[in-house]
Amino acid sequence: MRTPYFLIDEKRLIHNLEILKEIQEDTGCKILLAQKAFSMFSVYPLIRKYLAGTTASGLYEARLGKEFFGGETHVYAPAYREDEFEEILNTADDIIFNSPSQLRKYGERAKRAGKSIGLRVNPECSTQEGHEIYDPCGPGSRLGTVLSELDEELLPMLDGLHFHTLCEQNSDDLETTVKAFEEKFGACLRGMGWLNMGGGHHITRKDYDIQRLKRIIRHFQEAYDVTVYLEPGEAVVLNAGFLVSEVLEIVHNGIDIAILDTSAACHMPDVLEMPYRPPVQNSGMAGEKSYTYRLAGPTCLAGDIIGDYSFAEPLKAGSRIVFEDMALYTMVKTNTFNGMRLPDIAVCHENGEIQLIKSFGYEDFKCRLS
Repeated sequence: MRTPYFLIDEKRLIHNLEILKEIQEDTGCKILLAQKAFSMFSVYPLIRKYLAGTTASGLYEARLGKEFFGGETHVYAPAYREDEFEEILNTADDIIFNSPSQLRKYGERAKRAGKSIGLRVNPECSTQEGHEIYDPCGPGSRLGTVLSELDEELLPMLDGLHFHTLCEQNSDDLETTVKAFEEKFGACLRGMGWLNMGGGHHITRKDYDIQRLKRIIRHFQEAYDVTVYLEPGEAVVLNAGFLVSEVLEIVHNGIDIAILDTSAACHMPDVLEMPYRPPVQNSGMAGEKSYTYRLAGPTCLAGDIIGDYSFAEPLKAGSRIVFEDMALYTMVKTNTFNGMRLPDIAVCHENGEIQLIKSFGYEDFKCRLS
């Protein structure tokens, strides 16, 4: 196949889904796919065999989930648009509001339409280290209602509460969060039907403490008689995707630099936003192996740099570079800055067959601009 392209490995995806399915079956909780991390709807028929539905960050994600996944369709947004809300009512099953004012504005309409509605709360308990951009509990956060802003007169309208505070974290941080949540909002939860613990749970990571997660779920189910929802994104597709690229040129400026046909800025922007260093097959840290290169993109952005890696053999034009764990927050964030062609999308089926799902070209760049 022509590079660059994203490749989803069905076997690895199913491995993750089996773990999530077992948690649902053992605890009675419901797990939703957070489409903000992964929206490759061609594999939704596979994922919906395991998960209860999808969660969305707005109208278009909600439509995608309803049309191609089915099951339960949940939506949360920091603020809803009046000109979209009627369509949201026709699309979503559960609508979560961010603030008392949004609840006052839209809540009665949602209830009359037969929707289950909730309020996102902010337990003001930050467990992030070094990822402030992904910390919903940081100072001045717009995400969720803090206790001091909660209007208790609105509580009878609610079917559930929602919190989301984690990012790529283990269940010990969830345990810390739920203690703060319960202290502030536990009394509010009584009499409601559900509690959504959001995403950021790295459930399918090898060192994740699943038994602790199950204990937390069971505690809330037994103490408050609620259905517990989890909405992981990364955990669904963790280590199940690759981005295959090719070296275009090698240049030297104090270090050997391999210019690739894939771009951090365009194809994996979290590398620059987090920032983080994505794993590369058969590579080591700089200086660990015989030949060290700075892997960089072909755009005009000086900072379009993926990182420094070492290899056992020298790279040359035409060498293939395979980035690992490239399903999450990649396809959903790609862009065409500099007229960069978007990577093709493919699936490796369980039988080893590789199927091209989508190919992109000039029209995909042009149609976004005029």
